[in-house]
Amino acid sequence: MKYLQKIFICIVIFASTILSQDSWIRINQLGYQKESIKTAVFVSKTDVKLNSFQVINSDNNEVVINGTNVKAFNEYASFKSTFRLNFSELKEDGNYYIQAEGIKSPAFKISDNVYDGSADFLLNYMRQQRCGYNPFFKDSCHTHDGFLVDNPGHDSVYVDVKGGWHDASDYLQYLTTSANATYQMLFAFSKNPEVFKDHFDKDGNKGGNGIPDILDEAKWGLDWLVKMNPEYGVMYNQIADDRDHAGYRLPTKDSVSYGKGFERPVYFITGKRQGLAKYKNRTTGVSSSAAKFASAFALGSDLLKKYYPDFAESILNKAEDAYKFAKSDIGVTQTASNISPYFYEEDNYADDMELAAVQLYVTKNDDGYLSEAIYWGQVEPFTPWMGADTARHYQWYPFVNLGHYHLSKVEDEKSSSLFKSHLIKGLQKIYDRGKDNAFINGVPYIWCSNNLVAAALTQVRLYEELTGNKKFAEMEASLRDWLFGCNPWGTSMIVGLPENGDFPTHPHSSLTVLHNYEISGGLVDGPVYGKIFKSLIGLKLYEEDEYAKFQSDLVVYHDDFGDYSTNEPTMDGTASLSFYLSALEALGKKKKKID
Repeated sequence: MKYLQKIFICIVIFASTILSQDSWIRINQLGYQKESIKTAVFVSKTDVKLNSFQVINSDNNEVVINGTNVKAFNEYASFKSTFRLNFSELKEDGNYYIQAEGIKSPAFKISDNVYDGSADFLLNYMRQQRCGYNPFFKDSCHTHDGFLVDNPGHDSVYVDVKGGWHDASDYLQYLTTSANATYQMLFAFSKNPEVFKDHFDKDGNKGGNGIPDILDEAKWGLDWLVKMNPEYGVMYNQIADDRDHAGYRLPTKDSVSYGKGFERPVYFITGKRQGLAKYKNRTTGVSSSAAKFASAFALGSDLLKKYYPDFAESILNKAEDAYKFAKSDIGVTQTASNISPYFYEEDNYADDMELAAVQLYVTKNDDGYLSEAIYWGQVEPFTPWMGADTARHYQWYPFVNLGHYHLSKVEDEKSSSLFKSHLIKGLQKIYDRGKDNAFINGVPYIWCSNNLVAAALTQVRLYEELTGNKKFAEMEASLRDWLFGCNPWGTSMIVGLPENGDFPTHPHSSLTVLHNYEISGGLVDGPVYGKIFKSLIGLKLYEEDEYAKFQSDLVVYHDDFGDYSTNEPTMDGTASLSFYLSALEALGKKKKKID
């Protein structure tokens, strides 16, 4: 009996300690490559004076570093004390944890292979998001899409636009995000082809087909884009609208009706304001959407000609037509809403025009496209969210301008220098905004803030590759680590990664809510300003907030399926991380060869 009492007392003491804990050490749970900058962040809800820390081998509990590289920062979010702990000098393979002021971090790994397979892991979510045939369910959905709207003389006419991806945890489909996702995956392969594997076929079923899986996924997107742009001047911008938001159900059991059986509305690109009910968008032209078609088609034609030569030739012709059409009615095409005021409020198109023109130049080696790309590239030197405190939903999209990267590589030294300077302007603004907080995160906490983190990581990695300049290396490390747990909540932002880490387990998804399916690979929206969370319609937490201690008026994140603002995975955000993770894997493989 006394023995049982002692066990009970120990359990009570342990539980009390956990509940009363007021300091934590945040680390990158996936791990650190041997030559990378390695930092942890010590946070406390009390006043703490911290001057040292220890890095300990978790296999034998031996101290390997008595660290003194500690930098104090001001209060941040819910924390009164914050510190950066730098242990970059540790370059030995192994498993470790950090200890300071009696606080232990989770264990982490140091190895050049920590990112191996991470880019391919993202594709699990992309396959799960497929519309039409869905390999996760081994079944098909939305096979009746769809009927035209906003096309006088053709309204209600059936068009075959089956395919593509669901945008997020709802079942809407947007040209804007799908074309960007397609381009991002193609770009990732073009930069790091050696890291992508072939474990799935073109339909997303297990079993290789001789084509890297990321190209299979991009081809799935391109096939849908062809349907959404059947001929010159005929383009569709989205399928369905926010009437889709009618409760949790599986895509294969979707019963939402738009008045024509199981057909869903297909929005014709008009270049004019759209919205079938009370709420209207602010569309001014066709350029932003048409140019996204063009860039995806152009890069796709280059990378797929080895596998699909006829298809590659046909989409190159479509790329030229799409770019020509983009110039016919200059302006932005925004997505359309119906029963709510929320839509993608894209306000820029010069970045899309630049990328389309320079990609056509790269693919066709036509100097006429180069001169036009340079013109458009000077219209918007940096993506306007960079350095800003806020922005409307998807106001500056895509969140990274890859056209600047391509133009930084041209032979003309003057143009190359100009666009390298454009890249550094945006990065400098992000850095200046974040340099005074312990997480060195200068990304505004707007809806889909993690997508902005992925964009910043892409730009800083490309800038360093182009110039060899490591000016933003610490910011890159901080933003990278942010996604894997070095953030106020101590959680990874990618579902299922790392396997034994703290990651979202209750994402806003019907698949999770109804059947507890794990949506592996999905990058969730990420934290938002407290004022945004409080202002959004229909948000409700369904469980006790495990991160309650870490919420603040500044920023919140909830691992709760009721919070669609912070915990909903997005297809385009996930795809947009494929380049960066593949770059880290390629870097690790290169280092291992040298060793």
